[in-house]
Amino acid sequence: MNSKPVKIPGPDHPISVTPNPARIVVTLDGRIIADTRKALTLQEATYPAVQYIPREDVDMTLLERTEHVSYCPYKGDCSYYSIPSGGERSVNAVWSYEAPYAAVGGIKGHLAFYPGRVDAIEER
Repeated sequence: MNSKPVKIPGPDHPISVTPNPARIVVTLDGRIIADTRKALTLQEATYPAVQYIPREDVDMTLLERTEHVSYCPYKGDCSYYSIPSGGERSVNAVWSYEAPYAAVGGIKGHLAFYPGRVDAIEER
């Protein structure tokens, strides 16, 4: 039995996932970590919008999975990756909901980046 609370987005806590028509490029130390035209923008309540990038558009060879995990009652269990070339700043810089709840199911197979742990997340 799942002892974790599960919440459904609604008027008090809206969440939307929409395709972003722009090109999204994530860089760190002069290297392109991700480059896509297939990002999904997740807008949750009053939080800043987050770009979720398909795994196939991320250079996964630059990432290293960590043991860190977290939980969101709206999205599910979350796993993390570090970007070793970024040193301490880029520990757990990337996250992924590998089995997201149905309300945000579109982000499955996507990764998101903390803006302060990479040099830039550009919308071009």
